[in-house]
Amino acid sequence: MVNFSDRMDGIRASDIRQLLKLTQQPDIISFAGGLPAPELFPVEEVNAAFNAVMAENGRVALQYGQTEGYAPLRKHIANRLAARNGIHTDPDHVILTAGSQQGLDFIGKLFLNPGDVVVLESPSYLGAINAFKQYQPKFVTVPTDENGMIMEELDRVLATTENVKLIYIIPDFQNPSGRTWPLERRKQFLDIIGKYGVPAIEDNPYGDLRFKGEFQPALKSLDKDELVIYFGTFSKILAPGFRIGWICASEHIIEKVNLIAQAAVLQTATINAMVISKYLDMYDIDEHVAKILPVYKHRCKLMIDTMRETFPEEAKFTDPDGGLFTWVELPDYINTRELAAVALEHKVAFVPGSGFYPNGDVNNGMRLNYSCSTDDRIVKGVQLLSDVIKGALR
Repeated sequence: MVNFSDRMDGIRASDIRQLLKLTQQPDIISFAGGLPAPELFPVEEVNAAFNAVMAENGRVALQYGQTEGYAPLRKHIANRLAARNGIHTDPDHVILTAGSQQGLDFIGKLFLNPGDVVVLESPSYLGAINAFKQYQPKFVTVPTDENGMIMEELDRVLATTENVKLIYIIPDFQNPSGRTWPLERRKQFLDIIGKYGVPAIEDNPYGDLRFKGEFQPALKSLDKDELVIYFGTFSKILAPGFRIGWICASEHIIEKVNLIAQAAVLQTATINAMVISKYLDMYDIDEHVAKILPVYKHRCKLMIDTMRETFPEEAKFTDPDGGLFTWVELPDYINTRELAAVALEHKVAFVPGSGFYPNGDVNNGMRLNYSCSTDDRIVKGVQLLSDVIKGALR
């Protein structure tokens, strides 16, 4: 018999990845994945950038590169962080990763020993939970309201919990809830982590996807204590197939992440980074994002409006100002993992909420994605889901 490491005991298949296998069936209406709309990918522009890279520097593109990642792309990222997010940094404080998911793994490896504590919003992104789980920490969750993490509760947790090594948060259009922190709460957060000296991951894959409301500054832009580790990605604003994200952090953290990356992957893909960099040379990515926003705004509004018309009053849901998701909470007695199986029989898919709670103690939520469905499928899928929910009510 093969003996695996103890850490494998806590690792389970992702609900999302398992669902995506089923939702490849054309008759399934899927609200499950966090997928950008493929019809909005800039295929012709990316093709032009690829051809330019191969014509101008093909042999470099096909060769190994430095672990930190392609330097011109890191310069592009540093410049955009300053222009869009108010984060004044330089390429030496940026390292490329294979999407934000690899960054989560690296930071978990950097900070966590078995039994250390990770503090999360409740609910939180299940991909982060799964990335950290392999390092066998304890998870402590902080309650949230319509404005995100409740800061008085965070202060209480940090004051009463030993060995907190890391805080993980998504302040903009949170996955799964779609909520965004207001400015005052961001300032309170920084004051609290500064008081306790606890580093925090600010994961911001959706920040550019605001289609209503006021822009909020990145935590990293307000951070005077260098405790915020900022994550970004091209997956939601360009194309996820590149698998290019980045970490922006203080020098001593970037140096350690670089050592981890050397051992784990040597480097991110040179050709992918060069193509993105060339795309940014040739085109205005903000113009591309501007084309995405009205589509997502329309689809979000259509889903929310249809839910208001068809869902029973017992179903409560968020109305996000951007991002990809809305979050639904049903009465406590409904287990949405069981409901998901029924919904699949009715040809509609969603992600059940239990995976977004690291201790598996809440089962009545569900995450719905609106970015990757056509109008008719949104309306039909919500109507089907409403019928399933009504059938589960007592």
